[in-house]
Amino acid sequence: MKVVETGLEGLIELYPTVYGDARGYFLESFRESLFQELGLQSDFVQDNESFSVKGTLRGLHFQKPPFAQGKLVRVITGKVLDVVLDIRPNSKTFGQHHTVVLNAEDRNQMYIPPGFAHGFAALEDSIFYYKCTDYYNKASEAGVLWNDPALNIDWEIEHPIISEKDALLPTFEALIANPAF
Repeated sequence: MKVVETGLEGLIELYPTVYGDARGYFLESFRESLFQELGLQSDFVQDNESFSVKGTLRGLHFQKPPFAQGKLVRVITGKVLDVVLDIRPNSKTFGQHHTVVLNAEDRNQMYIPPGFAHGFAALEDSIFYYKCTDYYNKASEAGVLWNDPALNIDWEIEHPIISEKDALLPTFEALIANPAF
């Protein structure tokens, strides 16, 4: 498996080795020993899958401690622009974001440690799959407004389809000014 550093501490892009022939292909999508070698949290407890039509934007979401989640994300079919925002107050890259295109053809993945807000924009109809290091907890869910001008994220979609909940999320500045953050 090829490992690519992103410049944000703990955020890793992974490219599995794909073995293909006339019958199809095989790949290893997760290996505990590699995560241990890289010092990444790998005690996954929940798997999630979503389908999004082209133009859908989901995010930027996270769970507050003590239910913060690490995620291993990938696309089963289609293509998405995956976006993560460092919300770790003591991080050197606090407030910085990283984007990568995840797609079924490359089968690339992103490991997102706890302390990042996450979202994606479906550039094609897509099935998005991810493993989480903690269980979903509704009371601890939070987020950042996807189109916050201060973040200047290019989602590569002109008029995204978003949920009412995502449209009402706070700006990054409002979030970090909140004592409950």
